[in-house]
Amino acid sequence: MLKKFLIILFFLPSLFGQSKILIEMDLSQTDHLKAYGITYNALLKGLKADWLLNYKGGSFLIDYTQQIVNECRVYGVSFQILDAIQSTEIYSVIQEKANNMNVVRLEKAPKIAVYVPPSFQPWDDAVTMVLEYAGVPYTKIWNDEILKGDLTKYDWVHLHHEDFTGQYGKFYASFSNAQWYNDNQILYENDAKKNGFKKVSEMMNTVAEDIKKYVGNGGFLFAMCSATDSYDIALAAHNVDIASNIYDGDAADTNAQSKLDFDNTLAFTDFKLEMNPYIYEYSNIDIQPLEIGSEENDYFTLFEFSAKYDPVPTMLTQDHVNVIHGFMGQTTMFRKETIKPGIIILAQRDGTNQVKYIHGNFGRGTFTFYAGHDPEDYRHAVGDPPTDLSLYKNSPGYRLILNNVLFPAAKKKEQKT
Repeated sequence: MLKKFLIILFFLPSLFGQSKILIEMDLSQTDHLKAYGITYNALLKGLKADWLLNYKGGSFLIDYTQQIVNECRVYGVSFQILDAIQSTEIYSVIQEKANNMNVVRLEKAPKIAVYVPPSFQPWDDAVTMVLEYAGVPYTKIWNDEILKGDLTKYDWVHLHHEDFTGQYGKFYASFSNAQWYNDNQILYENDAKKNGFKKVSEMMNTVAEDIKKYVGNGGFLFAMCSATDSYDIALAAHNVDIASNIYDGDAADTNAQSKLDFDNTLAFTDFKLEMNPYIYEYSNIDIQPLEIGSEENDYFTLFEFSAKYDPVPTMLTQDHVNVIHGFMGQTTMFRKETIKPGIIILAQRDGTNQVKYIHGNFGRGTFTFYAGHDPEDYRHAVGDPPTDLSLYKNSPGYRLILNNVLFPAAKKKEQKT
């Protein structure tokens, strides 16, 4: 009784405060994806918002304004209006030691950049699709902006499904005669020349190192699909030519494997390169389709973390389900034995070495790698139509992306009155 009295006393001034808007994120939510957009844009308006970790699927509690209410109604996001007493009761439940919950204040909407080439199409990348569906603003950047030092303008950067090794996605065997492939190669070669590089692989290596510096200085990096393993491979091969002559005009170093510098990578180590230019694979980091088996049995499980003691991985794994259907990509899953010690595994396929989702720290910043191409398109192929997210507005796989978008806005601290 005394304990509950002290909790109420702690929040007593809130009893006379303003009303709140509760956006529940459990199975009752009508549009999970747009709920993130509502919350992000509330921060842009200078409103206070709290992320209620593990409370009804990771709900949001936002200062009441009629504008937010109207937006929820227009975009089909379910919500409740709470008075101060009801809000305080929720805070009290969350603060109970027995409950694996926490309150994280979202303080400021992060400035978002998405790294994409000029030839990019919105349906090429799950992150840009969900940002646009949710109504979260972002800026497109490419090599030129990174090489000029523009990364410092942004809090959060997403890497489009890029090949940082300069091998054009290793699509040569399948698409070397396709117009889009040749146009893309010319685009990159011209960009490398414009920026003073002899080869695309050299430019991409410098871009990769600049991104690493950005993270080390406090940036938040999020990458999916081939921008995860190809990025770390480029860092490991910073002084080694691993690209065949069909990609850059000269032969790869025959001793490339032994010259890799795994100390320079963020997430992966001791991996084996795939040096054959005709094989659609970079290394053994990626899990092969035959290892995954049938689509019907392809599911991965989110790990549970302590919300009070490990709020960061808890934020990144907020969802209304904990078992999610898998999805393929050029990089589909990470082989567990290639992941560095100290990297947090956020999601894995039960009973296997197949890891889907990881997080780590470097310097003052963080990086999160999420394998696969499109959470609602199991086998996305080149030229496939875009995913209509209005058909998947409660997608648990897409929620993981949006957790990362809000993560930089969060600051763990005691709830103030």
